[in-house]
Amino acid sequence: MDVNLDEIDERLVRALQDDGRASYETLASVVGLARSTTKARVQRLLREGALRLVGAIHPAVFGLHQLGHVIIETDGPAGPVADEVAKIDEVSFVTTTAGRFAVTAELRAADMAAFARGLARVQAVPGVRSAQTMTYLRIWKDPYFPPGPLESPGPLADIDLDAADHALLEHLRTDGRASFADLASLTGLSPGATRVRVLRLLEAGVVHVGALVRLTPLSRTYTMGFALTFTGDAEPVARKVAGLAEIDCLATGAGWCDAIGTIRVGSLDEVLATLERLRALPGVRTVEAWTHLRAIKEENDRAVPPA
Repeated sequence: MDVNLDEIDERLVRALQDDGRASYETLASVVGLARSTTKARVQRLLREGALRLVGAIHPAVFGLHQLGHVIIETDGPAGPVADEVAKIDEVSFVTTTAGRFAVTAELRAADMAAFARGLARVQAVPGVRSAQTMTYLRIWKDPYFPPGPLESPGPLADIDLDAADHALLEHLRTDGRASFADLASLTGLSPGATRVRVLRLLEAGVVHVGALVRLTPLSRTYTMGFALTFTGDAEPVARKVAGLAEIDCLATGAGWCDAIGTIRVGSLDEVLATLERLRALPGVRTVEAWTHLRAIKEENDRAVPPA
C-alpha cells in the first residue's frame, strides 16, 4: 500500500530509524505531540504499511563479508530486469531509478569470489546492457548499521551467539518492537534475562532496530542516490559527507566510483542544496545523482513474519 507521509510522520520515521525501540515518551518529545497522539501515529503507520519496525541483522551473522553496489543500464523497460535481479540470492536490495541507469542493487556475499559469481548472475539477466560495481571497503553511515566508520561489512564485537540469541534475532528481524515478555517466550528465559540479551545484541552491533520505509512514488520524501569521485584520500572527504544530516547512508570503496550514498530530504530545494554542498566540498571531483523510484527488494523481505 502506498501511503503519503506528512512532516510529523517523517520526523517520527527518522527518530525510529535511529532507535526503533524508542519509547513513545521519547518519540513524543521529538515531534512535540502528546504520548497518546504519538503512539496513535506510529500504530497508524504500521497498520497502513507505511513502515515496518525491523531488526537489521549484521551481515557477518550470516557469514556475509563482502558487500557492494551495482548500477545497471537496460535494453528496454527496467521493471522486468529489476524483478529478475531481485531473484538472485546474493542480491539484498533492488530499486528502479530515474537517471543514466535504470536499476540499482546491493550484493552481499561470503567473499570476493562469491560476490563475483553473484555479479555474473546479474550481468546474465536478459535486458541488462551493462552492470558496473563498487565494492565496499568502509561503511560510514547507514541507518541499519551501528555508528561508523565500519570496515565492510563492519567487524562484530567479540561475541558468541547461541541458539537463544539466534531465536531472538530471527524474531526481531520481523518485529523490532516485540516486548521482552514476547521475546522471552521464544527462548524459555525470563523477561529480565531476555532484556539483558537483547541489549547485549544491540550494543554489540549484531542487530539494529530501525524503521524500514518502502520507496514509493507517492512519498513526500525525496530519496536520491549519489556517487562521488575524489581527487585524493577518501577518508577526510567521507567524514565531511557523513556528517551532513541530509545524508542517509554512505560507503566508500573501489570500482566505478569512490563513494556511494543516499540523500533523504523533504523537498527538491533540499535535494539541490545538498548536492551543491557535496559539489563544493574540497576533495570532491565529480558528483552523479539519481532518483530512487521504487524498492523492488529489501533485505528484510527475506524475513517471514511470525504466524
